[in-house]
Amino acid sequence: MKQKLVKLNELRKEASLGGGSKRIEAQHAKGKLTARERISLLFDAGTFEEIDPFVTHRCVNLGMDEKHYLGDAVVVGYGKVNSRLAFTFSQDFTVFGGTLSAVAGQKICKVMDMAARAGAPCIGIFDSGGARIQEGTESLHACGEMFIRNTMYSGVIPQISIILGPTAGGAVYSPALTDFVLIVKGAGQSFITGPGVVKEVTWEEISADDLGGAHVNAIKSGNAHFMFEAEEECFHLVRRLLNFLPQNWKEKPEVKDAGDDSPQRNEELAHIVPADHSKAYDVRRVVKKIVDNGDFLEVQEKFARNAVVGFARMGGQSTGIIANQPLYLAGVLNIDASDKVARFVRFCDCFNIPLVTLVDVPGYMPGTEQEFGGIIRHGAKVLFAYSEATVPKISIILRKAYGGAYIAMSSRSLKSDVCYAWPSAEIAVMGPEGAVNIIFREEIAKASNPETKKKQLIQKYREEFASPYPSAARGYLDDVIDPRETRHKIIKALEMLREKDVASPAKKHSNIPL
Repeated sequence: MKQKLVKLNELRKEASLGGGSKRIEAQHAKGKLTARERISLLFDAGTFEEIDPFVTHRCVNLGMDEKHYLGDAVVVGYGKVNSRLAFTFSQDFTVFGGTLSAVAGQKICKVMDMAARAGAPCIGIFDSGGARIQEGTESLHACGEMFIRNTMYSGVIPQISIILGPTAGGAVYSPALTDFVLIVKGAGQSFITGPGVVKEVTWEEISADDLGGAHVNAIKSGNAHFMFEAEEECFHLVRRLLNFLPQNWKEKPEVKDAGDDSPQRNEELAHIVPADHSKAYDVRRVVKKIVDNGDFLEVQEKFARNAVVGFARMGGQSTGIIANQPLYLAGVLNIDASDKVARFVRFCDCFNIPLVTLVDVPGYMPGTEQEFGGIIRHGAKVLFAYSEATVPKISIILRKAYGGAYIAMSSRSLKSDVCYAWPSAEIAVMGPEGAVNIIFREEIAKASNPETKKKQLIQKYREEFASPYPSAARGYLDDVIDPRETRHKIIKALEMLREKDVASPAKKHSNIPL
């Protein structure tokens, strides 16, 4: 037995080195960590259990029969994150450039299946040259097996992808099918075809980073939800993110005593929204005044900045926050903002996270670019997501709420459970100026001083029709509240809705306008 144990330890040491010391040094020289070093940052110390460390590939083509590494190009296993069970796979770039072989795919699929059966999150760490060319369709089949699991387990367990190296071709779709994608600057890259193919097909010359680096994915395309300067920062965020989430769809997020000392009544809230309705303000100031300890984890911060989404706790209860951002494009709903809001709402609904919506929206974005790009279809996603959601839904209209955008942003007609408005709210088919221009066109034209007459009519319209009180009189609002009491009102509503139970009509699945 002694000799056998010696051999076992030797094999474990060999497996822990991946592609060997020289390749580990090369990985470090690029400023990147190894697969196992990344796992140590993710999991609580001493809790990670590796699975299949001795697996090797079975390919005999193109000289591959002479090259074998224990564990092949991925490390998989489970452990504790924040003292809760979690699963992971971490691609090992030191072994064949992290390429996906048939056995590497099997290892990944195995741990994904285990995560689903155990009802725990699965975190994928991507650093790969893509499908292993030497294995041909076997490698492509392995990609497909991953995609089917990403899809099957969507809404079953949280799935998080971390891009710390190249992901190209078919390999990009596994992260794209998951709930959250994180990427590190200078290391992570994600694109369908690399710069060489782009140049060959379109004659465009572009670097890999400019084509699919962190900046592109987090700001331009919105493919990534978080962007970081360093890997350590990235893994810290994953641990923080998981704190807001339940383990699976059957659970509700844990209610935590955050030791919050935020006042139930905040005087600053009465002064954040400008009296001048044309002036902008940062809605995140409102968010941080109403959530526990001012702690707000914003999602897709750099993408579609006219909408703000993210996680916070209110009264210790994990909550999804959605808000229009007047600081950018006046807070309108355009194509990108609609996608951002709808996706976030649907994620929260999957995992029993209540929704709090702060409304200040002048409408959907007008213009040919938006119309030709499908704003109708994309805008409908917001309506669909809120309508479909069965979690507690609370909305607070801070200022503007016009037209179809008012309906879309968790209005009473979309079965919002509690609808409040501040006294500064304006709820109407359109803004006062636009309405007056249509309704009183002739009266203004006949006036001795058209501009003065127009201003008078706008003010009258704002007071009589665009205030929150007509909506409150019809029961479309539950109350018009003092802004300073917003936090208190929301926490009380969340407590009341804690055991909300709504049954949806029986069907195979819905058909969201994609």
